[in-house]
Amino acid sequence: MGIVVQKFGGTSVGDTDRMKRVADRVARTHRDGNQTVVVVSAMGKTTDDLVTMAARISDRPPERELDILLTSGERISMALLAMALHERGVPAKSFTGSQAGIITDAVHGKARIVDITPGRVRGALEEGNVVIVAGFQGVSQDTKDITTLGRGGSDTTAVALAAALGADVCEIYTDVDGVFTADPRIVPAATKLTRISYEEMLELAAQGAGVLQVRSVEFGRNHGVRIHVRSSFSYSAGTWVGPQEDMVEDAIISGVAHDTSEAKLTVQQVPDRPGVASRLFSALAEANINIDMIVQNVSEDGRTDISFTLPRGDTHKARAVLEPLADEVGAAGVKQDDDIAKVSLVGAGMKTHPGVAARMFGALSAAGVNIEMISTSTIRVSVVISRDQVETAVQAVHAAFGLGDDLIVAEEGA
Repeated sequence: MGIVVQKFGGTSVGDTDRMKRVADRVARTHRDGNQTVVVVSAMGKTTDDLVTMAARISDRPPERELDILLTSGERISMALLAMALHERGVPAKSFTGSQAGIITDAVHGKARIVDITPGRVRGALEEGNVVIVAGFQGVSQDTKDITTLGRGGSDTTAVALAAALGADVCEIYTDVDGVFTADPRIVPAATKLTRISYEEMLELAAQGAGVLQVRSVEFGRNHGVRIHVRSSFSYSAGTWVGPQEDMVEDAIISGVAHDTSEAKLTVQQVPDRPGVASRLFSALAEANINIDMIVQNVSEDGRTDISFTLPRGDTHKARAVLEPLADEVGAAGVKQDDDIAKVSLVGAGMKTHPGVAARMFGALSAAGVNIEMISTSTIRVSVVISRDQVETAVQAVHAAFGLGDDLIVAEEGA
């Protein structure tokens, strides 16, 4: 008897009718002879609604209390799904993240999983139950407080549980058919990928592709979990995420991702001397602020500008850290730009094929898109542009690499 972990997102359990359809699918998996663990998100826009209510009460709600509030959405989903399964004659038990043994650090709002002790989950499975776990949440190892794992955290819950249980597969059910070469809402010609490597999926997720949370892919890669991204509205195959050696073809480019959730901060006229950048970014790290792209301008008259991108929701906290520091080091101040977007080209084949960046920049130039920042890795090229040009940029880059037709595949010896 194999173990299957299934995760259903907010759209998949958006109302009671959809919840019943999910129960039908889970019951089918269980009756096929699998030990089944289900991770659920909050229904529909429940989390957004809870955030809105909190904002009406307080401009800056305490992070601990906000986490307690937000985890209620997943608890509703897990209980309703358990009830739906019982109605279908399928024994089921639901557990919160803490009851399921999801142990995290003490950072509220974006906690990291440090351990999983799934004893209660294993026990319920051995009793013949479907086990339903509330996603997105855990309990701090140190403070014993309830924590949340950040947006998309139910993906991480599911893959982490699959790793801890030695599951045969972790199925991530969503409202799309799999991983596409671009967002189909922006590029209707985008094609579904049959397979993609962990490394490519990590880059796509980190650059804004919303189909999987970054940390869920990291767990999958580090523990060898086979991830299958598929639609909760059909039984068709989706996209398999796995090691590079499992890929049947070496695609030069796998996809184009975009992200409009970031902002750019610039520390202006920073004295160009050793240790200043270290002070700035060490302070941001201590405040648990994740930095993405960083650019330092050429020094002029002993001063330079340092620009970086970060989640827009963290700008208030970042400015509170940086503005006193800017005064201390003798910088001119901190400037914020919210009207940016990031567009990224990802593909494992690009590291052995020169000219990829040049073609991307040429496509953007021809489309009249100005580049503000550039960042690269061996399998990614990212640019920061004006947010109002993001659709134009994604469409231009997608077309330039023929991703709406067949993937460009590297020939042997090319």
